Amino acid sequence: MKLNTTLKIGLFGIGLDTYWPQFEGLKERLEGYLGVVEAKLATVHANILNVGLVDSPDKAFEAGKQFKTEDVDIIFLYVTTYALSSTVLPVVQRAKVPVIILNLSPQAAIDYTSFNAMTDRTKMTGEWLAYCSACPVPEIANVFNRVGIRFHQITGMLHHDAETWREVSEWVEAAKVVNIMAYNRLGCMGHYYSGMLDIYSDLTQHYAHFGGHIELLEVEELAELRKEVSQAEIIQRLQLFQETFDIQLDCPPEELEKAAVTSVALERLVEKHKLGSMAYYYKGTGNPENEEAIASIILGNSLLTANGVPVAGEYEIKNAQAMKIMDSFGVGGSFTEYYAMDFADDVVLMGHDGPGHIAIAEGKTKVRPLKVYHGKVGKGVSVEMSVKNGPVTLLSVVEKRGGGLMLLVAEAESVAGPILEIGNTNSRYKFSIGARKFVNDWNSHGPAHHCAIGIGHISSKIEKLGALLGMEVRKVC
Repeated sequence: MKLNTTLKIGLFGIGLDTYWPQFEGLKERLEGYLGVVEAKLATVHANILNVGLVDSPDKAFEAGKQFKTEDVDIIFLYVTTYALSSTVLPVVQRAKVPVIILNLSPQAAIDYTSFNAMTDRTKMTGEWLAYCSACPVPEIANVFNRVGIRFHQITGMLHHDAETWREVSEWVEAAKVVNIMAYNRLGCMGHYYSGMLDIYSDLTQHYAHFGGHIELLEVEELAELRKEVSQAEIIQRLQLFQETFDIQLDCPPEELEKAAVTSVALERLVEKHKLGSMAYYYKGTGNPENEEAIASIILGNSLLTANGVPVAGEYEIKNAQAMKIMDSFGVGGSFTEYYAMDFADDVVLMGHDGPGHIAIAEGKTKVRPLKVYHGKVGKGVSVEMSVKNGPVTLLSVVEKRGGGLMLLVAEAESVAGPILEIGNTNSRYKFSIGARKFVNDWNSHGPAHHCAIGIGHISSKIEKLGALLGMEVRKVC
């Protein structure tokens, strides 16, 4: 999945200018190591500003100014050898972005036999300094803590260390998501589902934690856009439906046509307001045009969700944010709630009416007709899908007592088995701690009854996302 991100990574190495005249070749060797780090980082994300080896206060001030001027989102500090904290602090102090300290040894160990066989004590010290990355890290951490600079550490090896570079990759991926959320435009169309108190949310807190922009939309605008859809566009969209979905034979053609009209209109609405995600709900009672727009919205919303614009029903803004986070990690993020518990198989059945993330479906998503629109006003057609069998991650954006948001996460397995064939998204999830304990533990954190589910186990990435955002993250399992 191509992510729409403007993320810029800042990179620098550190050293001490006093060393260079004393130890021949040391500076060049360390600059070579910094080049290796840049090359490896570039395989994860190419937009890197490398300001080189900082070895004096003057260079530190200049590097800090450059990072600030060029608006880097995250800084990777590669500790090549011992350096004074006074030459490190000015680099990161002005940028005011998270710092990842790379404490990476060039090899697994010094070759002690060869090292101790050296006869020149000066060369021995120069060789030792090339392995001395761990030495200044406590000093740097101490100063960062006392000054109030957010930092995280990766300790490992420059070469032949998959764990280190997996960690680096996850920090970069998390930083990409932070950047995407910071510029995301979330559309909120309609109003809250009356009486569903858990989904009510303080929009200013979403700005505070994620940034971005929230656009409040009128359903009438969608209804008007539906009137502009041509017959040729309807035919093209119906063809897309046939290619994308497994449309059941009992789906009324007139309902599919209404869905096609709304799907085209939705895409125009998204384009007009430059939306990256959306939450919606509207009763439409007493207004046939509005009612028809909302009752025919599910197929269009499912297409949008599968193509980078996740849509949450029931005006669940918190879950629209969770879905956008999961989608930005490239793992989907389907709108989900508890359906039932299966104690015989120790699984929780979960799904939702309305749109699903059809890009992460197990097989082709079915379209079924609804005579009653899931207890809401209207009728129409809806999607029935299960999330792909295999590892999954659940994410909820939780509004805490007293204000503020946190991230709640759990890992599970989507497993095969019977589902409810009622025209909804629904899947069977098995948890390492068992269905009973999962439900109790998850509920104890007070999330709304919706969550987003994506494929793969990515809780470690979400934890890094929370660290970069300064948000609390709770993992259930």
